[in-house]
Amino acid sequence: MEQNIKKEAPVDLKETMADLKKETPADLKKEVPVDLKKEASTDERSDKDAECLLHQAVFAKDIQKISSLIRSLPPSALAERDRHGNTPLHLAVMLGHIECVQLLLSHGAPVKVKNNKGWSPLAEAVSYGHRPTICSLVRKLKSQARQQIEERRPNLVEALKQIGDFYMELKWDFQSWVPLVSRILPSDVCKIYKKGSSIRLDTTLVDFNDMRWERGDISFLFNGDGKPSESLVVLDNLSKLFQIVRYEETELEIEDEVDILMSSDIMSAQMSTKSINFARAQSGWIFREDKKEMVGSFEAEFYTINGLVLESRKRREHLTEEDLQKNKAIIESFTRGGNSAILDPNGEPIRRPSLPPPRETEATWEQYVNAPDDNLPVLGRAPIEKETSKYFKATVAMSQKFPLTIDMLLSLLEIIAPFKHFSKLREFILMKLPSGFPVKIDIPILPTVSAKITFEEFNFRNDIESLLFEIPKDYIEDPTRFPDL
Repeated sequence: MEQNIKKEAPVDLKETMADLKKETPADLKKEVPVDLKKEASTDERSDKDAECLLHQAVFAKDIQKISSLIRSLPPSALAERDRHGNTPLHLAVMLGHIECVQLLLSHGAPVKVKNNKGWSPLAEAVSYGHRPTICSLVRKLKSQARQQIEERRPNLVEALKQIGDFYMELKWDFQSWVPLVSRILPSDVCKIYKKGSSIRLDTTLVDFNDMRWERGDISFLFNGDGKPSESLVVLDNLSKLFQIVRYEETELEIEDEVDILMSSDIMSAQMSTKSINFARAQSGWIFREDKKEMVGSFEAEFYTINGLVLESRKRREHLTEEDLQKNKAIIESFTRGGNSAILDPNGEPIRRPSLPPPRETEATWEQYVNAPDDNLPVLGRAPIEKETSKYFKATVAMSQKFPLTIDMLLSLLEIIAPFKHFSKLREFILMKLPSGFPVKIDIPILPTVSAKITFEEFNFRNDIESLLFEIPKDYIEDPTRFPDL
């Protein structure tokens, strides 16, 4: 049985055309010639490029200047993106400037940030193949994730306390346009209880990933008043086991994860909403009118969502054909919760070694920064990349009568984000939806699979028992029950 629950932080989806438009008085537009507009645009880009002082110092591998700039510039400079969306850490990793990487990480450079092509510094590190750098980035990524969780925790707990106690049912139906696949896809009714600052979620769908899923009887408990290190617990009600979600990894687990990263395709998948728009769905054959229906006990207005794109990218320049065959067994073992490492005769794990470094780039800073996104000079290992885009026509039903607000739902989903399909729901709701509450949603989960999510029942209640949020006394702790938590 596969045990594959992952913490995923949500993808940043709040990109709208409104952010890119600046209003100009009509009379000014008439007076400015077209060529001057282009020249002004070039000047704006030049000003932007001139601001990337830390990027330029990294490109030049000038450790002394990097240290000086970190001391003099605001902390936001570490997260600044150049024209291609790369941060200083991106460039340091791609160029193989190891000292620069360690210096930037020691001052808190963000690891979970993507460039214009959707790649993070960790993805670029896997491509370059220097194992110690990959290990450093994985450690820092997890450290920064823990820090963000702890920073958000007080506001999250306070938001829960502001909501009345309730019981809610959420139905998931997975569907596919591929013939016969829909017949075998799972469905699930999630039961959510809320009392004070505590949440309980009961589900039978443990995980859904790459057309594989695991059934079970799982409860997810969040205790807002408990110790931060013990506030998240997952119960396996069939085996009577529980695991505390600690967001901490041992050095062995870090090394195992790095082996998997170095043995696998580099993947990037995200929903693009740049050209998204909502249109009222219509009903009726002869006399067309805006579609309205009851969803559960809530009247809802239906909208068609156009322009939703699921973009998937895959890279494998760091792998040979032999690697792909040899490491298939390792990855399958890892996803089943087994030991992913190959052992030597003494029982010690054989780790993936660093790759030979790629040839140093001949590109200058000016050549790099002035190049178009689709023709960038190679800074590290030449990418072997495959890109696919699938357009979805989704639907959403918005109710003005539902008792919860969008913000309340986002707080709830942030707590249960370790469940991958719930993190996808949160990504969707972060978009600028029409007014109301999304009581019924149809969203893409995988390139060939979509999920229909329905908020079937919601009741404020004052009779929810506190025992629901406690670990039963006959349950035994198993820290490895869910290996990816």
